[in-house]
Amino acid sequence: MEKIDLLDKKILSILSKNARIPFKDVAAECNVSRAAIHQRVQHLIEADVITGSGFDVNPKSLGYSTCTYVGINLEKGSMYKDVVECLRHIPEVVECHFTTGPYTMLVKLYARDNEQLMDLLNGKLQSIQGVVATETLISLEQSLKREIPICIEEERK
Repeated sequence: MEKIDLLDKKILSILSKNARIPFKDVAAECNVSRAAIHQRVQHLIEADVITGSGFDVNPKSLGYSTCTYVGINLEKGSMYKDVVECLRHIPEVVECHFTTGPYTMLVKLYARDNEQLMDLLNGKLQSIQGVVATETLISLEQSLKREIPICIEEERK
């Protein structure tokens, strides 16, 4: 990955707080042209520094009241990619991580209610070939969600 400079970090800091801010406002805050901001953002996208953009949709507004983390243990760690491919076909699964520690994988999913959660666990996750055990943790409340902080050298002086 290419090194990002102070201007890139300033742009990232601004965009991470409000991804819908007009480039002209970012340019004014950074004291550069709108074209420079556009070129920098495009470069950051091409370099995979910026990996996405979009809206965060509140799952509760769509009827998904239960956020659940599921620790999954596999028969063999080498089965991970095949299991991930199966998980891709379960729309309620929104994240999947290959982990160290007590689980081979950690999955985040949303369910409408406990009945759907039970169906997801028993009927879908546990029926995937290679899954030998699951442990379920239900999130009672999301208290914090944010992007990684972007340190700008000038701010630390």
